[in-house]
Amino acid sequence: MATATFAAGCFWGVEAAFREIGGVTDTTVGYTGGTTEHPTYEQVCTDRTGHAEAVRVEYDPGVVSYDRLLDAFWRMHDPTTRDRQGPDVGRQYRSAIFYHDDDQRARAQASMERLQSTGGSEGRRIVTEIAHAGAFYKAEEHHQRYHEKHGMAACRSR
Repeated sequence: MATATFAAGCFWGVEAAFREIGGVTDTTVGYTGGTTEHPTYEQVCTDRTGHAEAVRVEYDPGVVSYDRLLDAFWRMHDPTTRDRQGPDVGRQYRSAIFYHDDDQRARAQASMERLQSTGGSEGRRIVTEIAHAGAFYKAEEHHQRYHEKHGMAACRSR
């Protein structure tokens, strides 16, 4: 198994979208990329922790590649809006790829450059952050698989 971590706005819809991909074996929503240890949802929403709402994706690389996960990430949100996805505004909703090793970093960078050069971002500048995956703090249980628990379809901001 392998791990990937992505932030693409509100983590509820992002988690639901990744769970639909064959080869994804588990997902966890949480907070990463900031400075506050063990933040709560309420703290993250103040936009003062530095954390992004993110999804840690566990996947079987024999079934689904990291590149396939990157492709899904780019399609599920607008990577050209800084600190905003749809109606959600704040640094916690930023677009980010948190890489776990040098191969993921290189693949994330290459995929972003490819998307930008092919006009896949509708000609706008991609503002997605690519950063090393640091501490990941699991969100409160009621946020895990939120859409499944509430019978909702995945939201899409694009």
